[in-house]
Amino acid sequence: MTIYSKNDFMQFIKHWPKDIEICDVTLRDGEQTPGVAFTTQEKIKMAEKLDSIGVDVIEAGFPVVSKAEEATVKEIAHLGLKAKICCLSRAVAKDIDTVLRCDVDFVSIFIATSDLHLKYKYHKTFEEATSCALDVLDYAKDHGLKVRFAVEDATRTDINVLKSIYKSAEEHGADYVSIADTVGILNPSTAFYLVSEIKKTIKTKLCIHCHNDLGMAVANTLSAAEAGAFQLHTTVNGIGERCGNASLEELLVSLRVQYGIERYDVSKLMELSKLVEEYSEIPIPRTKAIVGANAFAHESGIHVAAVLEEPMTYELFAPEMVGGKREYIIGKHTGTKALKGVVQKMGYDLSHEQMCILLDKVKRCSEVKKKVTCERLTDFIKELE
Repeated sequence: MTIYSKNDFMQFIKHWPKDIEICDVTLRDGEQTPGVAFTTQEKIKMAEKLDSIGVDVIEAGFPVVSKAEEATVKEIAHLGLKAKICCLSRAVAKDIDTVLRCDVDFVSIFIATSDLHLKYKYHKTFEEATSCALDVLDYAKDHGLKVRFAVEDATRTDINVLKSIYKSAEEHGADYVSIADTVGILNPSTAFYLVSEIKKTIKTKLCIHCHNDLGMAVANTLSAAEAGAFQLHTTVNGIGERCGNASLEELLVSLRVQYGIERYDVSKLMELSKLVEEYSEIPIPRTKAIVGANAFAHESGIHVAAVLEEPMTYELFAPEMVGGKREYIIGKHTGTKALKGVVQKMGYDLSHEQMCILLDKVKRCSEVKKKVTCERLTDFIKELE
């Protein structure tokens, strides 16, 4: 039974994302997470894994940062990956000279346009800052580079000012223009509105780069895609400055489950997530969607009993879809039926009386905050013999 008529549904799906690409910025924005630094080999391994998943664009770094960073970006550009390789550049001509030595597919030139950034970071007028940025855009295009013209703090810039700078960038030959929600101020409604309005002004492909300061980066990215944003920016595990960026794994699974976009190999997401966890040394929260330890873990007796019969009762999708595994947690919320199912899977056949005694042991153990592992459960069962 549905609450929607066919006409309602058709009106709804006309906003579904259709023509999109994923640009993962883990190697650059992810590395700007406080305390994180990746080695060249770590960046290469992450780039190769991202490419195997089908990520369309990999932002390999910020080459002007150091000679080592420049060498790393160039090495990734020469790996022969299917993904396009891009890198970041300030609106400075010497940055473009560095980019040209890296052999990337395109460069992302950024300039901030909010009054806050103009006053306190650049100490310039809007006209001074944007004139300089457009000159560097021209310089990059004159040297044969494809360019993504990114506006930092776009979401705190007056919308008419924003439209004017994007229109100017388009006239100067930008191949993409990008909205950076630098401090994560958007919500899904404002993201949809902003993208819709910008698309009325320009024909150039539009990118969305969302930060997660209010916990809405993935929702905002999806909403922007519904409004017509073409390139969607992500990081693995949602790492990045402050509260991070839109999470790659959450975005890809949402695109598959909610919109039927299945061209990305999500079965490798768990493996990629663990790789980035190791290299970044940032632990994945147990309750993290898609890749957290609890994503497919069940303890409640009612839940476990149902999942033993039909996993879809309490799982939106199978753990195998993302390379995960289902886990049954034995604890104070476990019921007799659920415990019996787990015990039988372990190869034991206990009487009803034994099950009641075992359940009591499990609950008492859990209530003093001792984890009931398979080994401990096995010991409890042996005590019954």
